[in-house]
This record gives sequence, C-alpha cells and structure tokens, in this order.
Amino acid sequence: MGLLSILFPQKQKSASEAKERLQIIIARERSSRAGGPDFLPALHRELIEVISKYTKVNADDIKISLDRQGNLEVLDVNVVLPDA
Repeated sequence: MGLLSILFPQKQKSASEAKERLQIIIARERSSRAGGPDFLPALHRELIEVISKYTKVNADDIKISLDRQGNLEVLDVNVVLPDA
C-alpha cells in the first residue's frame, strides 16, 4: 500500500457499490424467507438515485420484480432510458 493510496483512498465505483448492496439484500432475503420481498421498494429508490446521477429518468420507467420457482430466484431489473 503506497503513501498516496493512504492519503487519497479511491472511492468505490457505483457499479461495485450496487453489486455489494444487491448481495447484502439477497443474503438478507434468503435468511428471512418468512415475508415477501420487502427490499424491492428500497432497491427501487436506490436505483433511481444512482441512475439520476448520470441521466434524467422517470421513476415509472424502472421496473423491479423478484420471481421464485423452488430454490431458484430471479431478480429482474428493467430500466427504460430516455432517448439521447
């Protein structure tokens, strides 16, 4: 570890932060199986915040769903971006 990296630590990229958050959310959801997917509204808000940093997006243009079939879970995130 160099002196510069100690004095000026690099910030994580937003993609790696999002991936880390998703892993935490999914791990929590798997451990609590009792209720429904209560993390989806919070995930929706965070996605709007992150995407809004880069482009204007309508909250209704972001759709999130969680499908379960036995032990298989699919998190589907659909984002409609505005035309350039």
